[in-house]
Amino acid sequence: MDPKSDPSASSRLPLSPAEVDALAREHAADHFHDECGVMGVSGYEEASNIVYLGLYAQQHRGQESCGIVASNGREHTAHRAMGLVADTFGKKTLARLGGRHAIGHVRYSTSGESLLRNAQPICANTDGGPVSVAHNGNIVNALAIRRELEGRGAIFSSTSDSEVILHLLARSREAALEDRFIDALSRVKGAFSILVLTDESLIAARDPNGFRPLSLGRLGNSYVVASETCAFDLVGATFERDIEPGEVVVIRRGRLRSLRPFARDSSEHFCVFEYIYFSRPDSNLNRYNVYAYRKELGRVLAREHPVAADMVTPVLDSGTAAALGYAEEEGIPYETALIRNHYVRRTFIEPAQSIRDFGVKVKHNAIRSFLEGKRVVLVDDSIVRGTTLVKIVKLLRSSGAREVHVRISSPPTTAPCHYGIDTPNSEELIAHNHTVDEIREIIGADSLGFLSLEGLRESARSEFKRGICDGCFSKEYPVPIDADEHLPQLSLFRAVEDEPVED
Repeated sequence: MDPKSDPSASSRLPLSPAEVDALAREHAADHFHDECGVMGVSGYEEASNIVYLGLYAQQHRGQESCGIVASNGREHTAHRAMGLVADTFGKKTLARLGGRHAIGHVRYSTSGESLLRNAQPICANTDGGPVSVAHNGNIVNALAIRRELEGRGAIFSSTSDSEVILHLLARSREAALEDRFIDALSRVKGAFSILVLTDESLIAARDPNGFRPLSLGRLGNSYVVASETCAFDLVGATFERDIEPGEVVVIRRGRLRSLRPFARDSSEHFCVFEYIYFSRPDSNLNRYNVYAYRKELGRVLAREHPVAADMVTPVLDSGTAAALGYAEEEGIPYETALIRNHYVRRTFIEPAQSIRDFGVKVKHNAIRSFLEGKRVVLVDDSIVRGTTLVKIVKLLRSSGAREVHVRISSPPTTAPCHYGIDTPNSEELIAHNHTVDEIREIIGADSLGFLSLEGLRESARSEFKRGICDGCFSKEYPVPIDADEHLPQLSLFRAVEDEPVED
């Protein structure tokens, strides 16, 4: 029989890249997306190799595009591409990025489209020499500044909010480049953990609210800066300290100067979602381990929402640490009854169209022998749209679970983030439109319990005494938001499909 006339045969053909991406996006859409990650090295031979490894360690912070810019003291060499770090940088490419100073960036688009022209670091030639910028965060007054600069003749090459910082720096009338940088940052509002590379210096800065992480380390006699400390572990660097909110660090010729041009507010607003979901469990943020904090949230959740059950199992990998904390607090066995496939984006052969729930089973599968007749506590870190949990709860029941009790180690997500996290708008957030009991019915659980906002704040208060930002739960935004602040999405051109690494 001709395969074209046999529906079951055609369903066994390999899925196209577009279909695989669509399936991956379906699963990815039900979580907040990582923002960006930065890495910088000053005064190290083959600095781009160290930046490459640092970006590799922080790949979880952004998977759409990546880039590295290196300086040999005279000129900047840049390579940026759509796709993952390991697929973008080979030995030949890194060899071309010569010099003792380099910065890099991994990106998930929080402002501006997912296009090659929005990939970072962004570069420019100024009257003070070449300058490259890598930015993690979100500038909430970027559109107003952009309109002002365009009215004065500025031409923007991207739709990213980060580009306004480069324009402001280039137009500043201050003499020293670090003073130009400080002048530019004084104009912007919002979240920025940012690296600037010049001919022979590396400058790092963090906004006065301290929304996003930024850490300083040493590698031999050289300095390194990264969004997360897990990058230091991979390259063999030692953690020195966190760059403080409102601090600007200038590294030149092996020496470090700390500047405090921005007043440090008595109440800071570090993004608590960095601890709940984004950062790697082995990273330390504000000198506190992410994994330990997630376990503590699970313990608090167990005290707030206990339930008689036979086992606790996480939604991998996001709920693992909280599930362990919940199980320890309740004295219920912890079991990995759900197995996650980490290679969803690889091309695969779809069997028959008659296979039920194929989409969710591509990413998750349940161990029936552990679940048969059991009362299960299913732990995850958050619910965004709820579509994934609907399928997972159904999967557990079809695998023999007698009861499924869902526990979430964060409060209901009722509002978007405006400080560097790509989130759905409010209408797409299930907790914005439904009560807890309505959500329970939608996902098909026997019970549903969220960590309370007060429970979250209390657990944070004991460790992070200077404050957190929990605007996505509380709708309390520390920096005022302009409702019309959206950069234009101009589709001037789209990146071509990535070519394979040449070596």
